Amino acid sequence: MSASAVFVLDLKGKVLICRNYKGDVDMAEIDNFMPLLMQHEEEGLLCPVIAHGNVHFMWIKHSNLYLVATTNKNSNASLVYSFLYKLVEVFTEYFKELEEESIQDNFVLVYELLDELMDFGFPQTTDSKILQEYITQEGTKLEVAKSKVPTTVTNAVSWRSEGIKYKKNEVFIDVIESINVLVNANGSVMSSDIVGSIKLKTMLSGMPELRLGLNDRVLFALTGRDKGKTVVMEDVKFHQCVRLSRFDSDRTISFIPPDGESELMSYRINTHVKPLIWIESVIEKFSHSRVEIMVKAKGQFKKQSVANNVEVRVPVPSDADSPKFKTSTGHAKYVPEKNLVVWTIKSFPGGKEFLMRAHFGLPSVENDEVEGKPPITVKFEIPYFTVSGIQVRYMKIIEKSGYQALPWVRYITQSGDYQLRTNV
Repeated sequence: MSASAVFVLDLKGKVLICRNYKGDVDMAEIDNFMPLLMQHEEEGLLCPVIAHGNVHFMWIKHSNLYLVATTNKNSNASLVYSFLYKLVEVFTEYFKELEEESIQDNFVLVYELLDELMDFGFPQTTDSKILQEYITQEGTKLEVAKSKVPTTVTNAVSWRSEGIKYKKNEVFIDVIESINVLVNANGSVMSSDIVGSIKLKTMLSGMPELRLGLNDRVLFALTGRDKGKTVVMEDVKFHQCVRLSRFDSDRTISFIPPDGESELMSYRINTHVKPLIWIESVIEKFSHSRVEIMVKAKGQFKKQSVANNVEVRVPVPSDADSPKFKTSTGHAKYVPEKNLVVWTIKSFPGGKEFLMRAHFGLPSVENDEVEGKPPITVKFEIPYFTVSGIQVRYMKIIEKSGYQALPWVRYITQSGDYQLRTNV
C-alpha cells in the first residue's frame, strides 16, 4: 500500500496545494500535523513518521516547505519516502528552486504533475524528462499536450522515447568515487569507506541494448576467472532501466538507457582507505595573546596523479583577529563568518608536501563561551584515478540498425566526508 493523499505545506502548516488519491483519509486530518510536529520537536522526539489515531503522516522538509503523505494502512514507508524525494527532484527540474513562491507561481502545473506522478496512491511516471514531453510550463501548450500522450508513458520502456536520432552515436561513462574518512587526533583512521556512482551521458539513436562489464569479484568467481584486481560492491542501487533478474542470475548489467544524462548505479565499498591527502597540524593557543597554526599537507597517492582544487579548512577560535599567513604553495584566507582558515591549492601532485602557517591575535579578555573542537576538513578531486581499483572492462552497444558507437570512460576520485580531528 502507498499514500492516500499528498500535501505541500508552508512552515506554519498552511496547505499550499494537495492531492487526494484514495479518499480513505479525511483531508482535515492534515490540521493535526503541525501541532504534533511542534509537540514532538519540543519533547526532543522528532520522528519521520507521526501518528494521530489510525492516521500516519510521513513527511520531509525541503527549503521552506513540508511535503507530507497521509495513510491509514500499513504502507510501504520506503516507497512513500522515495516518492516524496522524487517529488522534490521533479519540481526542482521544472522550477529550478523548490520553495513556497515557486509552488504559488506554478499552481496549475504542480497540480498536473501531482496527477501524473501518482495514481490511486501508487507512483506512476516519475521521470522528469518524460513528464516534460507532455506537461510543459506554458499554459497554452498544456491543453494541447493533454490530447496526445507520448508512447513512452504506455511503453514497457517508460524512461526512453522512440525515434531518437543522433548524427554521431556516443556514450560517456563517468565512474565517480567519493572517499569518506575520519581520522582521530592521534592520527589513527577511525572509519573509512568509498561511495561510488556510475553516471551516463547517452547520445545514441533508436532503442539500443547496452551491456556493461566491471571487474566485479562475484562475477569473476562465477565465471572461474581470478585474474587481476577485483572489487566487492555493497549496497548496489540501479536505475530502473537495469534488468535486475539478469544481474541476479549472472551479474550482467544489461539495460536500455535513458536519453541524455542519468545515474546508472551507485555502490559502496567497505574497505580500509589510506587517506589520499594526509594532514598534520600543530595548533598552539596562547591565552589573551595569539594562536599559531602550522598545517602540513602530503599527497599520499601516485606521483603521476594530480589532485585539483584542494581546499584544507582549518577551524580557528571565534574571537581570533588580525590574521597573517605564509604558504609554500597556493593561498590562504580567513573566513570569519565560519571561523575557518581556507587554504586553497589549485594543483597538488602525488607525493608532494606543502606547508601553511597562520598567526592570529586573541583579545586580552577571555571568551567565556566553551567552544567545541571542530575537525579539519579537506576537499579535492583527482581525475583519471579510482581508489578502489574499479574498472569498466567493456561496454557493448547493440542496436537493430547495426550502427557503430563509441563508449568513452572517465574516472574521478573526490573527497566525501573527509575529516581529521585536532588536539586543540
